[in-house]
Amino acid sequence: MPEITRFYGIVIKIYFNREHNPPHFHAIYGEKEGVIDIKSLEMIEGDLPKKAQDLIKEWGREHTNKIMKMWDTKILEKLPPLE
Repeated sequence: MPEITRFYGIVIKIYFNREHNPPHFHAIYGEKEGVIDIKSLEMIEGDLPKKAQDLIKEWGREHTNKIMKMWDTKILEKLPPLE
């Protein structure tokens, strides 16, 4: 899966496969992983700690439109990390 950003030990990746709905991205934090719904920014699968989920939501709110555009167009773009 291509990496689109990383911050605070969290790696965000996206895999462009329409058969895997709803639109989502993957977040990896150490040995933990979560599948995050792009629209709601809720973890729909996985075992990420709450603090990591909160940071991902904060980052995702800034980039939801760009992430959704990547999902729709399948054109990868590196996004800035959470600062």
